[in-house]
Amino acid sequence: METTSILTAKDLNLWYGDFKALKNISMDVGEREITALIGPSGCGKSTFLKTLNRMNDLVPGVRIEGDVRLRGQDIFAREMQPTELRRRVPDCEILFVGNPDGMEATLVPRAGFRFAPYRSMGIQRRFSWNNIKYNAKSVCLLVTARSRAKRILRDFAPDVVMGTGSYISAPILLAAAALRIPCMTHEANALPGVSNRMVAQKVDKFLLAVPEAEKHLPQRQDYIVTGNPVRPEILAADRAAARARLGVRPGQLCLLSFGGSLGAQTINEAVAALMAWHVPEGKLHHIHATGRYGVELLPRLLREKGVAYENNPNLDIREYIHDMPDCLAAADLVIARAGAITLAELTAVGRASVLIPSPNVAENHQYHNAMVLANHKAAVVIEEKDLTGEKLVAAVKEMTADPEKLREISLAAKALGVPNACGHITDELLDLYKTHRK
Repeated sequence: METTSILTAKDLNLWYGDFKALKNISMDVGEREITALIGPSGCGKSTFLKTLNRMNDLVPGVRIEGDVRLRGQDIFAREMQPTELRRRVPDCEILFVGNPDGMEATLVPRAGFRFAPYRSMGIQRRFSWNNIKYNAKSVCLLVTARSRAKRILRDFAPDVVMGTGSYISAPILLAAAALRIPCMTHEANALPGVSNRMVAQKVDKFLLAVPEAEKHLPQRQDYIVTGNPVRPEILAADRAAARARLGVRPGQLCLLSFGGSLGAQTINEAVAALMAWHVPEGKLHHIHATGRYGVELLPRLLREKGVAYENNPNLDIREYIHDMPDCLAAADLVIARAGAITLAELTAVGRASVLIPSPNVAENHQYHNAMVLANHKAAVVIEEKDLTGEKLVAAVKEMTADPEKLREISLAAKALGVPNACGHITDELLDLYKTHRK
């Protein structure tokens, strides 16, 4: 008798990139997880999700209960740059260098790019026995890092090398500089990471997302501000259509809040207090992503506060936001973390925001990202250590009470945006190639 594996949405890890048409799906079914990988042509999110949610019919012996969620989109934020380069120079050869154990090892080749595995490990700063063992392995890899990087470069013989600040990019860029191969790097955050600080005086060009990053770097005369790449679908989303699809009433303010794919307890607790304030009045349409760890927490908190959240047309509570372009287009105010790409998208479309930087990131760089906007009166910042329901309610109440003030904050955010950052970065890359080719 044929058995059926039953998998809930929580057991399904789906690595996804934004492409145009579904090509193929390969399935690896383990005891508790199923991983879906897309082919080189890929698909749009809506089509992809519908197809995966029909997996019950497509894959015999496997039944999926619940809705599929998407993860792993950071890889494709970084992939936008070579995609733009290939659009301009169709016959160029592009090689990604990455972790052989990371998801990029599978996704990059399926996106149509060559991939070279390069094993490297960062340094864990917190003291623990596990981190001591981890760092010992990191040091062993560091000893051979330069020779392994040079081998990759000699085999591929690139005209230009570009890094993005990861711990893998530093040894590759240093090897490129030693081999006199033109090289450049891009720093996405306001506080540059260790890898980019290491290569700052070795690379031919150093690109910055924001000018505030320069003060944290070694002195040089030619730092170039280009912004961070923004997904085309974020820029193309139609506000009126998005609001209609999401059920936002004409003239109603739309609030969007999220704290990452896993969610954050402090943010969900503060959002529960925020909903308890605005739901009785019914003036706001609120879209909130709880994250995986908030799926049960937020409804419990709302019940405790007596909030009528079920079947409420003004509340759209989900685990994850699959349609961020539409949600961002519909929103008037956003509550979010302060990751580099999130802020690039907020400023590109000009959205007022309350930023709650994650403290669980290297060197607290999200705080520095958020303060760039705050210092330009383009956002309100509440550090997580100071976050309470009362503070969040006060911030949102003040921003939504005065439409003109909300508009001013939105315009200040838009003034910081660089919608064509991807094009600017590609311009610099091609300029570096042409300059050294002469």
